Order: sequence, then C-alpha cells, then structure tokens
Amino acid sequence: MNKHYAAIAFTDTVQQVQERHGSRDFYGAKAARGIADRSGPDPLGPHERDYLEERDAFFLASVSETGWPYVQHRGGPPGFLRVLDDHMIGWADFKGNLQYVSVGNLAHDDRVSLIAMDHAGRQRLKVFGRARVVTLADEPELVERLADPSSDAVVERAIVVAVEAFEWNCPQHITPRYSAAELEPVHAAMRERLAAAEAEIAALREELATRAG
Repeated sequence: MNKHYAAIAFTDTVQQVQERHGSRDFYGAKAARGIADRSGPDPLGPHERDYLEERDAFFLASVSETGWPYVQHRGGPPGFLRVLDDHMIGWADFKGNLQYVSVGNLAHDDRVSLIAMDHAGRQRLKVFGRARVVTLADEPELVERLADPSSDAVVERAIVVAVEAFEWNCPQHITPRYSAAELEPVHAAMRERLAAAEAEIAALREELATRAG
C-alpha cells in the first residue's frame, strides 16, 4: 500500500473503526506517513501502467452536489484507457444516454475514484485522482490522442485524471469471469479437436461403406 492512498482513505472516522477491529496500529502508521510525506502524488509504476492499458472497462465514482456518490461504468476496446505519464491517465468519453451526471459532477468537485477489475486474473486496482473534462474545441490533439481510430463510437470529449494515489486489493472474493476474447484460445482449440474428430468419423464411415459394398 502506498502512503498517499492511506492518507486519503483512512480518515479519523475510518481509523476509529480500525481501532475497534484491531488494525489501527498497522494502518494508522501508514496514514500518518502519507500525511507527513510532501513528495507529491504516488507515481504509477510499470505494473500499474500495463494493467490499466490492458483493461476493457472500469468503474468511475464522482461526487454530486447533494453529497451522493455516483458510480458509472466505462468500457471500450482494450487500451481505451491510456496512461499519459507516471501521474496522468485519460480516456475518450463516448456519446451515451445524455444524462451527463459524471461530467456535471466534475464541474462541482473534481475528485474521482476508479476501480479497474481483472476478473480472469483476480486482480483489482483502485485509483484516487482529480479529473478534468477536455473538449475537442479546447484541446483537439489530446482528444485525438485518446480516441481509438478503429472504433466507430462517437467521441464527445475526453476525461483526464491526475492520479493522487492507488492501491492493489487482494484477490479474495473476486469471482473469476472470462470475456469472449479471453476464452477464444480455448474455443479455438476445441473447434480444432471437433473438426479433427468429425473428419476422422467421416473417414471411418467412408471406409465402412466401402467394405460393405
């Protein structure tokens, strides 16, 4: 666990709960180190960079003016979530149901949290950051950089997040799930075996028919 994640997540109230359950000494020290550390946000390492750019979906939480959290799913082809540098990630925001709740929330409060899941590998990465909306009119080059030229989805804007901290969770209770792309090698091997079996059966039938004749 990096220092700044603990400093953000482990508030006084959270630490009081940790105290009751016996984990305060461990986590409280981490939170204190994060608060005292003035070196700036935690940088994304090679593992985090590769992991994020391999994802085809993540969940984005923002904060509304009413104080309610709002969680939204974001998806696209693997690689649609881009790591721009050690402290910045972004993605092209596609045209959706026209509610604009997340975009509206960001105009009020730029704080966001992301959870990126890898169900097949039983991994999840949580990210704290500050997001900003990037319009095509203001920064066309950045929006174009984040857009996927192979996708026909309509890009309305881009979202860029300055990463403050991140945390890897343990694999406990992550149910393994597999996408069609992840299962394709297995299916391809099964199709090859089926085709070979069908060819063998056809050859045997032909041989039997010849003998019978």
